[in-house]
Amino acid sequence: MTSMGIKSCILEFIYYVLKLFVMTEKEFLDRCISFSIKINKLRKYLREKQHEYNNSDQIQRSGTSIGANYSEACNAESKADFIHKLGVAQKEAYETIYWLRVLYGSELITQEQYDNLMADVETIHKILSASIKTAKEQSIKSI
Repeated sequence: MTSMGIKSCILEFIYYVLKLFVMTEKEFLDRCISFSIKINKLRKYLREKQHEYNNSDQIQRSGTSIGANYSEACNAESKADFIHKLGVAQKEAYETIYWLRVLYGSELITQEQYDNLMADVETIHKILSASIKTAKEQSIKSI
C-alpha cells in the first residue's frame, strides 16, 4: 500500500471513530485547539495572578501537546504510527488531568476553572481512548 493509501485509510478510520461521538476529524481537532487556548489562558492567569510558574509551565506543556499529537496522528505513516501518536496524546491528556488536580488541590484555581477544564480534558481523553481501542481491534482483524 502506498503512503497516500495508508493516509487515506487512517483518515477514514478517524472519521469512523469520531462519527461515533457525532464529531468530524476537524471538529475534534478544533476541540483540542480550543482546549489548548484555554490552557494557555490558564497559564497566563497562574503566572500573573497566582505568581505560579512551575506548575503553570507543566500544564501548558501537557495540555497543548494533546492537540499537537492528535494532529500528528492524522498524518501518520502507518497504522502502528497512528496508534502510537494517539497513545501519546492520550498520555498527555492524563497528565493534564493530574496537573489540574494538583492546581485545584493547591488552591491555585477555582472550583469553576477546575470543573470546566476537567470536563473538557476528560471528554478528549475518552475520545482518544475509544479511538485507540478501535484502531487496535481493527489492526488485529486485518492480520
